[in-house]
Amino acid sequence: MKRAAALFLLISAYDFSPAHAAGLRLDSKASLWPRASTSEKVDFTNRMGKAFVGLSGSLDHRYFMRCLEETANIGNTGELRLEDMVKTCVSLNKDGPAE
Repeated sequence: MKRAAALFLLISAYDFSPAHAAGLRLDSKASLWPRASTSEKVDFTNRMGKAFVGLSGSLDHRYFMRCLEETANIGNTGELRLEDMVKTCVSLNKDGPAE
């Protein structure tokens, strides 16, 4: 429960700021990921890494880039949003919360 609350607070506080209005956002459709530019992907994964590395040291920008690439390219993402993919990536993290 603590992890879910921390996830919600980090997402709410970090990604919806006006400075990140352009490019990929958590409320963007997941189907945009494969078509996004490399700089948009790097920017998004850097933001996710900064927001979540406190939960686990392995949740850095490299982890999110690899996880999102794999998740977005395995089939029809339908109505999924990037937020759903990020939640999936966090839940798949094997290291668990930071001590």
